[in-house]
Amino acid sequence: MTDRVCVGAIAGAFGVRGEVRLKSFCAEAADIAAYGPLTTEDGARSFEVTLTRPVAQGFAAVLSGVTTKEAADGLRGTRLYAPRAALPSLPDDEFYHADLLGLTAVDTGGQTLGKIAAVLNHGAGDLLELRGPGLTGSVLVPFTREIVPTVDLATGRIIIDPPEGLLD
Repeated sequence: MTDRVCVGAIAGAFGVRGEVRLKSFCAEAADIAAYGPLTTEDGARSFEVTLTRPVAQGFAAVLSGVTTKEAADGLRGTRLYAPRAALPSLPDDEFYHADLLGLTAVDTGGQTLGKIAAVLNHGAGDLLELRGPGLTGSVLVPFTREIVPTVDLATGRIIIDPPEGLLD
């Protein structure tokens, strides 16, 4: 587990006064502004975030130190991270996506299947992108209790009970 979690990304400038279009990855989208200063992935820059209004697919927001459209445009694609300590603790059956990345996936018999490369959500629920030497490319595994009955962060592994034909 890392000490920072990606909570959003800057989608580009919004208007001409330095506002940005901010995409939130938080369960409650507006909470992105409540997690204290957010930093870039490399930690080189830090921003206080003030949400100004909802916009299509996110929020218009003011970031501290960003005062021009050009500066806001220059941040397009920048991912923003919050300290893990600022985030709410989760129930036992919920996980931050960052904690699932890199976990070893094994089947119910203990055979290693690969590693979790990404957690995706296209609107119908979370999918785990599984990559491994015995797989042809990536395999998308639905992240449901039936198919993924066990997530053990302490040992760094998950158990997958794939339906027939999923890994073929």
